[in-house]
Amino acid sequence: MMRALRNDSTPNLLVMQYNDEWMVQNLVLIPSFFFSPAAVQKRNPLGPSARRAGWVGCNILLSEIADDGKIRVVSRGVPEPPQLVRERFRSVRPLADIESRTRGWALDVLRMIRRLGRKSFSLQDVYSFEDDLSSIYPNNRNIRPKIRQQLQVLRDIGLVAFEGSGRYRMLR
Repeated sequence: MMRALRNDSTPNLLVMQYNDEWMVQNLVLIPSFFFSPAAVQKRNPLGPSARRAGWVGCNILLSEIADDGKIRVVSRGVPEPPQLVRERFRSVRPLADIESRTRGWALDVLRMIRRLGRKSFSLQDVYSFEDDLSSIYPNNRNIRPKIRQQLQVLRDIGLVAFEGSGRYRMLR
């Protein structure tokens, strides 16, 4: 999975929930470009008695994917209007244009911003996630400059607006 992330070859993921009568209740699309290393949890290798002994799989941590990347197709048994689904996809599609090796940073900063739970925020608010980002990227010793860089990336693709004096606003 990590190789697929680096090579930008992960597939889209559809997550479906259905009821006891096999009727779809919820269907969520997670576009392939929304997976970051933080969303992938390595599993233990399969035991020696397994047919594919030694093979290492992974878990996808949905909680580590920004809500922007969870596009609802069906909600509570009701299909979302197709034009709304397409618009939500189009609004995040610019993230796919970020080089796959560095896209994880933008996704993780976006996820941290969303954790703030508000449209307007400050640079200091995002700095409060410095420890979280340090644990995801332990080899990076320049977390604050990287946060500023990723805010510029998110601004350039139209997800964030810079309002001056260290203030930002989510556009979507």
